[in-house]
Amino acid sequence: MTILTKLQPAPVIDETARLLTEHYVFPEIAEQLTGLLQRRLAQGAYDVDDAEELARLVTTDLQSVNGDRHLSLKHHTDPVPPKQGAANLAAVRREFDSSLGGAPRVALLDGGVAVLELAPMLFPLEWAAEPLSAALTLAARAQALIVDLRANRGGDPDTVAFVCSYLLDERTHLNTMYWRAGERSEQSWSLPHVPGARFGGSKPLYVLSSDSTFSAAEELAYDLQQLGRAVVVGERTRGGAHPREGWTVHPHLEASIPVGRAINPVSGTNWEGTGVHPDIPCTAADSLDRAHALALARLNDLPVAAV
Repeated sequence: MTILTKLQPAPVIDETARLLTEHYVFPEIAEQLTGLLQRRLAQGAYDVDDAEELARLVTTDLQSVNGDRHLSLKHHTDPVPPKQGAANLAAVRREFDSSLGGAPRVALLDGGVAVLELAPMLFPLEWAAEPLSAALTLAARAQALIVDLRANRGGDPDTVAFVCSYLLDERTHLNTMYWRAGERSEQSWSLPHVPGARFGGSKPLYVLSSDSTFSAAEELAYDLQQLGRAVVVGERTRGGAHPREGWTVHPHLEASIPVGRAINPVSGTNWEGTGVHPDIPCTAADSLDRAHALALARLNDLPVAAV
């Protein structure tokens, strides 16, 4: 594949259309989208000189058929290498190093209730296992736990399973991922053993959500909610359930294309387009206080109405 330094919309659109056809998890939608992109190109809709503007225009069209928020043409200010998946890696690593490995806050609130913030991402497990294990082990002795996902925009499904393993008592089927490549499916399970100590599967557990919570962070909330393990408190999440891969189609542009879809073993579906609906709806700003009050009521056997 030839990557041109100067912005020429036609090669970018052609390559994006080819990648859609080969990789998008929904082949029928891919066919509709490739036709749409080519028509828009022929109409002159993409005749712009700015890569960021082209990304915005193409992303709007890519999401116009089924609203898939993982499907986009992403603009990168700094040039990115042509290797598949490399566009975000350096930036993600910088975020990992500046966020204590994705666990920037562990605190003990009144009444023996711990709060663990996981943000800004659930980083690749080969990076994140050590800091997450330390944070989850530290929180394991709390009487109740609040997991704060309000500022988490996604990440690695394997890391979702790793976190869930500390919040359950036994190996549990969490999710099944259907992959376009090879028309295959792959089950995700919690781990039978974890480094450090488990919080376990019986003490009160709450998950905070916002309208910014996305992708793998939504899976974490959804899996725990569907298992009846956690109470989700806050706002409905963004609604992105399709794992994606990235391909560089220009030095500043990356085609982000979902290559799989999640199927929850309890619900038989996922949170795509609908988001995770909180069990206790409230604003994201109020959700920590609300979850803390719920936890204290539960620990003291008070009726929920007294919260």
